[in-house]
Amino acid sequence: MFRRLCCLQSATTPSFTFSSNANTNTNKKPLVLLGAPQVSAIVLDALLNASSSPDSSFQVAAIVTQPAARRDRGKKLMPSPLATYALDRGFSSDLIFTPERAGEDAFLSNLKALQPELCVTAAYGNILPTKFLDIPALGTVNIHPSLLPLYRGAAPVQRALQDGVKETGVSLAFTVRELDAGPIIASETTEVDDQIKAPDLLELLFYKGSELLIRELPSIFDGSASVNAQPQDHSKATLAPKISQDESWLVFDQEASVLHNKVRAFSGWPGTRAKVQVVEKNGEQKTLDMKIITTRIRSHESVLFNEADDIAFVEGALVFPCGKGTILEVLELQLPGKKVVTAAAFWNGLRGQKLKKL
Repeated sequence: MFRRLCCLQSATTPSFTFSSNANTNTNKKPLVLLGAPQVSAIVLDALLNASSSPDSSFQVAAIVTQPAARRDRGKKLMPSPLATYALDRGFSSDLIFTPERAGEDAFLSNLKALQPELCVTAAYGNILPTKFLDIPALGTVNIHPSLLPLYRGAAPVQRALQDGVKETGVSLAFTVRELDAGPIIASETTEVDDQIKAPDLLELLFYKGSELLIRELPSIFDGSASVNAQPQDHSKATLAPKISQDESWLVFDQEASVLHNKVRAFSGWPGTRAKVQVVEKNGEQKTLDMKIITTRIRSHESVLFNEADDIAFVEGALVFPCGKGTILEVLELQLPGKKVVTAAAFWNGLRGQKLKKL
């Protein structure tokens, strides 16, 4: 199966046949799912389960995902998480397409041959050209993890958490050439816990998004969703640009709430990093890079620091003085090449050495 997946990356047109798990029932409308990361598998799971129902009106005819890439420390060439999950569910490798770009002629030829009624995107990550969007009879719909028109772009969950939002949601919208600007079919709002991290919130929103998709599929297939979809108010649009690794550094002159939200937002990738100074008992100093994993804002009694840049250890947490007199508690951290440890384990390993923020 893996070899077949690799072959689908070639420029030549791959041959394919419908397998039994594609449910080639002429009465069922063919649907194609596009995605790549693990959250895309949440949507595939919902679609496969719904399509197996006796009264289902659709079948998952094909999957489009990113080409195999080298993953993890072993750098082994691996299919995308969506492709892996599809294969585990018994989906035919002949019907998993992995074009470098969604505008490739060979890929579009195969897509046309499937005659899809609908395409669904769930964190696919590639731009869809007009010649792609013209193929599905009912159009393409996208599960977007924000309340559109807010946070259009590549990192809606991360940017929302970075902004410290108290609520967000997921939108089901038709795809147009302009980024995340299509008419909205439906949306659902959810409150945001002040400790939740980006990977967990993203997963939650895609669970809600998959439920929203299944609920709205009948209206999409009968055409009423297209008629009733609400245009976005473009004047209220905000952007969620892709995160760069250069953004990962924490600056402790900022308020603790800003840093805490950044730690939550950048959890997973790229993470958040800080430089601290270790002062040995003989006065020698060295700089230490650490990845900050889990934090919280200290909202109760203040902490007395010997010097303004001292880092204290209080009640199981490393305590960093921050801007405007605020305090950030670091509960978990990771040193280069090491496992994640608690603040207490890290502090015990210092054996009396002092810490200062940089």
